Amino acid sequence: MSFINVERDGGVATITLNRPDKLNAFTGTMREDLLAALRECERDVVVLTGAGRAFCAGGDVEYMHSLQQDNDVAAFRGLLDAGRDVILQIAAMPKPVIAAVNGVAAGAGCNLALACDYRIAAETARLSESFVKIGLHPDWGGTWLLPRLVGRSRALEILMTGRMVEAAEALAIGMVDRVAADALAEAQTLARTLAANSALAIMGIKRALLLAERNDLESQLELEAEHQVECFQSEEAISRIAAFATKR
Repeated sequence: MSFINVERDGGVATITLNRPDKLNAFTGTMREDLLAALRECERDVVVLTGAGRAFCAGGDVEYMHSLQQDNDVAAFRGLLDAGRDVILQIAAMPKPVIAAVNGVAAGAGCNLALACDYRIAAETARLSESFVKIGLHPDWGGTWLLPRLVGRSRALEILMTGRMVEAAEALAIGMVDRVAADALAEAQTLARTLAANSALAIMGIKRALLLAERNDLESQLELEAEHQVECFQSEEAISRIAAFATKR
């Protein structure tokens, strides 16, 4: 049985973590399979979700326990490297990745959601940087992602307590962007809206927003101009502008 399912429809790809009996906790080659699925869907707007009642409970703690018993640090580091590759791939995806957080998102699962470009949470969703509860340090980019969303001091409290953040609070502080009764349906509706717009413009916007985190204003204005000229000369923009100008 595959623990990663991919469904593609009209420019939208839905990637589902599919290990519901274990709350979609990562095991075996799930990290590598998720990375492969993301790469497969680079031309799509991606919706990332979990099967069953959880988004992702993080790493398989029983497996980590066995690695500790064997003192297999190299294998543990391999898990960290695979998680790193997933996070970097999401950042590098040309089009947006939308997280449909349908339930608990803990540890690596929480940071997987935070790494996405937009997060829609179910009303019953809960997020937790639970690493400290089992004596571990956050990974999957948590110490970089969370403070950029909620601020440094609030991130410190969430990371150091490992407490559960309910969906309503997550929305209020910026951990998620929207709360919906059906997170997956809401995410897929948004994804279809994005997929219907100019692909070149969408890709440029994602790249520009990422680079804005380190660019000064002058550099960002120049980047916008470069993207704008590229779009202006594209067949899609020529067609869309002509249609608008002639009221078609």
